[in-house]
Amino acid sequence: MKRILMLAIVCSLLLTGQAQKQVYTLKSCLEEGLQNNYSLRITHNEEQVSKNNATLGNAGYLPTLDFSAGYKGTVDNTRTKVRESGETIKENGVFDQTIDVGLNLNWTIFDGFNIQANYQKLKELELQGETNTRIAIEDFVASLAAEYYNFVQQKIRLANLHYAVKLSKERLRIVERYHIGNFSRLDYQQAKVDFNADSAKYMKQQELLHTSRINLNELMANADVDQPLFIEDSIIKVNAHLNFEELWNATLQTNASLLKADQNTTIAQLDYKKVNSRNYPYLKLNTGYGYTFNKYDIASNSQRGNLGFNGGLTIGFNIFDGNRRREKRNASIAVKNSRLQRQELEQALRADISNLWQAYRNNLQLLNLERQNLIAAKENHEIAMERYMLGDLAGIEMREAQKSLLDAEERILSAEYDTKLCEISLLQISGKVLKYME
Repeated sequence: MKRILMLAIVCSLLLTGQAQKQVYTLKSCLEEGLQNNYSLRITHNEEQVSKNNATLGNAGYLPTLDFSAGYKGTVDNTRTKVRESGETIKENGVFDQTIDVGLNLNWTIFDGFNIQANYQKLKELELQGETNTRIAIEDFVASLAAEYYNFVQQKIRLANLHYAVKLSKERLRIVERYHIGNFSRLDYQQAKVDFNADSAKYMKQQELLHTSRINLNELMANADVDQPLFIEDSIIKVNAHLNFEELWNATLQTNASLLKADQNTTIAQLDYKKVNSRNYPYLKLNTGYGYTFNKYDIASNSQRGNLGFNGGLTIGFNIFDGNRRREKRNASIAVKNSRLQRQELEQALRADISNLWQAYRNNLQLLNLERQNLIAAKENHEIAMERYMLGDLAGIEMREAQKSLLDAEERILSAEYDTKLCEISLLQISGKVLKYME
C-alpha cells in the first residue's frame, strides 16, 4: 500500500512539472520579446517623445502669457534751479519707489509661414518616430526568428550527433565482441578513435545549443537568461512559394526604410520653407493688464497708482541678416541630397532583394537535391552495416559510409536553415516580416 501511495505521489509531481513547463512557438517568443525587449521599449519611449513634441505650442502657434511683479527704489540727490527766481533748490536723499504687478501676453501672429512649417515638420518627425519604431520591430522580429530557427537547427544537429555517437558506440561494441575473429586490433583502435571524436563533437554541440538558448532568452528579455527553453518546432519549415514580383512591389510600397527616406525628403523641404519664410514680414501682438504704484518723496503728488490695459501691434521686415542666401542654398542642396539618398536606397534594396532571391532559389534546389542524397546515404549505410557485421567490409569503409550519412544530414540541415534565413530577409525587405506574428 505504501509503495502504491509513493508511486502516486511521484506521478503527481511529474505531471505537475510537465503542466508547469511552457512550450514556446515562434509566435509566443515574438509576443514575449516585443513586450519585454529593452531596446524596443527605449524605441517606444523615443516615439512618445516625438509625439509629445508635435504640438501647436511647440510650433509657435500659441501666445505666451507671463505674470510679473517688481519693485524699484531710487535714492537721489537733486539740484533744481527755478527759472523765474533763479533760486537753486537742493534735496539730498530723495527716495522714490515704484511697485508694479501685471499680466503680459505676446503673440506672433504671422512670421512668413515659419510657424506653419515648424508645425508640419514636428508632425513629420512624429510620423518618423512611428517609422523608426516599425523599423526596430521588424529588425527585432527578423533577428528573433533567425535565432529561433538557429535554436531549432542546433537541437537537430545535437540529435544527429547523438545518433552518430550511438552508431560509433555500436560499431565499437561489435569490434570489441568480435575483434579476435573477423576484426583486427587496428579496426578496434580506429573504432575507438572515431567514437571519441564523435563524442567530442557532441559535447561541443551542447555548448553551441546552450549559446543559442542564451541568445534567445536575451532577445525575449527573460530575467533568467539561462532558463530552459522548450520549443514546439522540431523541424525547420521552409516557405517555397514566395514570388519575386510580389516581393519587389511590396518593397516599393511598404518598405519602412524607403518610407523614412521619403519623410527625410519632406523634412528637408520644410527646412527650405523655413528659410524662405524670412523673406516675408512679421506681425506680433503685445498686450498686458497690470497695476503700477509710485511713491514720490518731494514731488507735488506723494503717490500715484495706475490700473489698466495696454496693447500694441508690431510689424517688421528683416531686410538683411548676412546668412539668408547661404542658408537657402544649403537647404536646397539638402533637398537634392535627400532625394538622391532615397534613389540610392531603392537601388541598394533592389540589389539586396535580387541577391537574396537568387540565394533563396538556389537553396531550394539544393534542399531538394540533398533530400535525395539523404535517402541514398541511409540505404548505403544500412548495406554497409550489414556487410560490416558479416566481416565483408573494412572498418575504414564502414566509417566512410557513416560519415556520408552524417554529412548528408548536416548538408540538408544547413540548406534548410540558409533557405529560412533568405526567406526571413526577403520578408523583412518587403515589409512582410510581421507575418510571423500571425
